[in-house]
Amino acid sequence: MKELSVDDLRHMEGQEGLILQGCGGDLQEWVDGINDLLTQEGILLNGSKLENAAYFRHDGCTNLYFPFGDTELNAGSLAMWRLRTHAQFGGTWLSDYVPNRLGGFLPKQEQHEKPDCELIGRDGNIFNLMGIASRTLRRSGMRDQAKEMQDRIMGGDRQSYEEALGIIGEYVNITGPREDMEIGGMI
Repeated sequence: MKELSVDDLRHMEGQEGLILQGCGGDLQEWVDGINDLLTQEGILLNGSKLENAAYFRHDGCTNLYFPFGDTELNAGSLAMWRLRTHAQFGGTWLSDYVPNRLGGFLPKQEQHEKPDCELIGRDGNIFNLMGIASRTLRRSGMRDQAKEMQDRIMGGDRQSYEEALGIIGEYVNITGPREDMEIGGMI
């Protein structure tokens, strides 16, 4: 299951889906259970499922995001179910969650491209690489992304070096030394 960052959610304006807050335990069990429940309630139609669920962490909670995509569903019944079960699941729409909990969607001009970050050929210690990437992000005016990247890597859920490198690569374009620098500054 894909992990989303808060920044990912803030870039999803125009998309819609169901967010369930405070999901503990096995997230796939949540996904299966919610799909079964919504099928029994007659909300999911013609064998349709809420697929491509993703999770994100915010305010100390693990939350699930179910994008609607092309899912066949009875939207009115889903809205009533969400209201009826709000105390149990903390259900809300993406279009409500982002403005009310995350400070709103980012306008297109505020969306930053990933800056280039020279990591290839550097000391491969993950803490060193994370520090270089963090400095690059801060210099590019992306302080929030630098903190978010560090929090995701240091959050305790990452078990491998490769996963940590993958997270760094979500925030910066990993590059090597520039060619003109390799040949003594001559082009």
